[in-house]
This record gives sequence, C-alpha cells and structure tokens, in this order.
Amino acid sequence: MFRVDSEDITEGPLPRALVVLALPLLVQNFVQVANQVVDLFFLGRLSEAAVAGVSLAFPAVVLLFALTVYTPFVGTQVLVSQRVGAGDEAGTVSALGAGLLVAGGGGVLLGAVAFLAAPALADLLVALQPAGERTAAVRGFAVDYLRVIAAGLVAVTLADTVEAAFIGWGDSRAALYINLATVGVNVVLDPLLIFGMGPFPRLEVLGAGIALVAGAFAGLLTGVALASAGRVEGYRLGAAVRSALAFEADEFRDLLDVGTPTAVQQAARQLVNVLMVVVVFAAGGAAGLAAYFVGARVAGVSFVPATGLQQAAQSIVGQNLGAGATERARRVTWLGAAVAVGGLAVVGTLQWLFPAEIVGLLVPELDGRAFEFSVTYLRILAYGYPAIGAAYLLEGGFNGARRTRTSLAATLVQFWVVRLPVAGAGAFLLGAGVEAVFWAVTVSNVLVAVGLGIYYRHAVAGGMLERAAGEATETAD
Repeated sequence: MFRVDSEDITEGPLPRALVVLALPLLVQNFVQVANQVVDLFFLGRLSEAAVAGVSLAFPAVVLLFALTVYTPFVGTQVLVSQRVGAGDEAGTVSALGAGLLVAGGGGVLLGAVAFLAAPALADLLVALQPAGERTAAVRGFAVDYLRVIAAGLVAVTLADTVEAAFIGWGDSRAALYINLATVGVNVVLDPLLIFGMGPFPRLEVLGAGIALVAGAFAGLLTGVALASAGRVEGYRLGAAVRSALAFEADEFRDLLDVGTPTAVQQAARQLVNVLMVVVVFAAGGAAGLAAYFVGARVAGVSFVPATGLQQAAQSIVGQNLGAGATERARRVTWLGAAVAVGGLAVVGTLQWLFPAEIVGLLVPELDGRAFEFSVTYLRILAYGYPAIGAAYLLEGGFNGARRTRTSLAATLVQFWVVRLPVAGAGAFLLGAGVEAVFWAVTVSNVLVAVGLGIYYRHAVAGGMLERAAGEATETAD
C-alpha cells in the first residue's frame, strides 16, 4: 500500500505516487529538524558559552554543507530518476558512481580546507557578533565544533548521495531509514560524549560534533546495507563504486551540470541569511534579532511538508521525462504546487491567528519588545506561506527537468535583488525599522512564486519538457 515502483510513477495515479513518495520524506524532514535541536538541548545544560560557540559556528557549517552536499545529492537524484524512467540500468549505476565520486572528493577536499581555516572562520564570525558575545571561550568552542564537522564531512556527503539515489529510484522509505539511523546515533551519543557518562570521556562541544559525525557514518552504513540487501532492483553499489573509480568524464560533467547550480543556490541563500542577521541587529537590536530567529525556526518547521513534496516531485518528474511522459511531468508539478499551497495556507492561517501562543510555547522566557516583534514577524511571515509552498514545487519541476539553473536564478533574485536590498532600504532609508526587514522576507517569497509560475508556463509552452525528455532518452540510447 505504501510503496510505489517505476511503473506506478510513470503510469499509475499521480496523486497516489506523490503522496506515497512524499510521506516518508516529510517524516524524514521532521526528524532532521529534531536533529538540529538535539545539540542545543544537551549543550544548553552544559554552559551558555557552549551554546554560543555552536551557534557561532552554525552559519559556517550550513555553508559548508551547501557547498558539498547539494551538488552530488540533487545531481544524483535527478540523473538516477530520469534513467530509471528510461529503463537504462547501466546509466543509472553510472550516474550513482559519478555522484559518489563528487561526494567523496568534495567531502575530503573541502573538509580539509575547512579544518585548516576554522580559526580564521571563527574570527570572521566573531567580528559580526555583538561586543558582549566576543569571548575567547565562545571562539574556542566554535573552532572545535567546526573542525570536528570538517573532519567527518565526507561521511555526510556520501550518506546523502546514497540516500539521493534511493529517492531517485522512488524508494523514499529507504531514505527515511537512513535518516533515522543518523539521528538515532546522534541522540544516543550526544549526552554520553558531551557530559562523559559511563566509560565515555567528557568532551563537551567536541563530543557534540563527534556525535553528529558518528550519526552520519551510521546513516552511510545503513544505506550501504539496504543497497547490498537488494532492496531496490538495479541499485548496485559495488558497480557504482567501480564506475566512480573508472572516472567517466561525461557522467561527471552531467552530474556537475545538474547539481552545481543547486549548491550555488544554497550557498547564496546562506550568505544572505548571514547578512540579514547583521541588518536585523542594526535595525532592531537584540529584540529584533530574537524575533528574527524565532520566525526562522517556526518557518523552518512549517516548510517541512513543502520540502518533502519537492523532493518527491523531482523524482516523479525525472522518471516521467525519462519515460517520455511529458504531460505527466507537467501535471505532477502543478499538482504538487496545489497541495503545497493548500497545506501552507492552513498553516499560515493558524500562525496568523495564534502568533502569541506559538511564541509563548517555543520561547516562554521572551517578553517586552522581543515578544512583540516576534508576534509581528510571525503574522507577516504567514502571508507568504502559500507562495513559498508554490515556489518549492515549481523549483522541483524545473530541477526534475535538469533546469537547476532556473532555480538558482530565482533564488538570486529572491534573496539578493529583492530581500536584502528591500530590507536595508526599508529599515534605514525609509526609517521603517526592523518591520521593514520582516516585510522584505514575505515580499521576496511572494514575488519569486509568481515569477516562477509565469516562467514555468512559458517554458513548458516553449517545449522545455519535450527537450528534457529527449536529453534523458539520448543518454539511455
């Protein structure tokens, strides 16, 4: 009942295929959100400096993941899905091999660079903090955390690539199992290594980093075990590794062509997020910054269903284009967008009606201007929720057709052309203060959704899907 194969995806009812693929990914994304707060939960019981150190390192960690994870993840998912739809088993294995090569090489090389550059990165991040936060202890914790993550980065990149291939094949439940193993190991090891329980040494922030990396290794081993057990017909990991070692240049170029724009897209997004923090603090002080982080955390949870639908839609679009079913690829994009818009409209309505209750539940100690700003920001964010749901799915439609540069261009406009300039101009030139920053976020979300919708209709009318199907079948031939 809760399983689909390639025939279901390319010939069966599209709503069922979308829901069955998306549900495990939705649960997986909620699991990942929970994983993000595990370190905070335990480190918060250690010291304020430990929490501040990990928080200081977080932008650099996210940027590092953006630069290393997304290229092999999206490239592998899209190429695998198209070749599964085309019935090209050899090409599917070759695409996975290229993904593993990019993931392994990128994880090792950028991990080594980040390990060596950790002190300089920490100094840069410290310079952006309020003066009261500039302590030697916080900087030291940030360097420790960054170096551990950098040392284990290759496990993260390889685990995510193995997971991406499962999603491309249409087995999103395997991806969920990989993430459950990752989070489970992290949750168990975190308190043991942070506080030094039983035979384990007290490693504090180092322990939190080691637990996260150990979780990534557990996820990788789980993915290898699932593939080796023959869970998906044609998922031959050994053959993929041999293909990677043989270095097929055409596959390597194809994967980079599809995946690199997504990595640049995520990196551009994270860089703007760092700059937005500076603008928010300058415009609203500590109270505005607290509200901005509350809104970001709430939105991160609210958008989980849309990200799950996006990943599912990318695989369905890719497989149908591989099978030459362009009309089905078009329909699933709009179907996914409609579901995301409807779901996030409900979430946004609840957030608009009960913002004070949400803030009180998440941050009960918040009061005064910080509480008022948080309530205001949650209401402003709610207006743009349906739009961002549509944007995620439209990007998924472009990505599944190997048009990841379109998603990159949309993000550059959304963040660099609209969000950051509108926030700065509104807050300082127009004197609207921190609320201008809040509105800049929602305005940018709405504009990108409208722009993507108009351009998707234009691109489809211009034969985008037919060209993508032709590219997919040429590879199979």
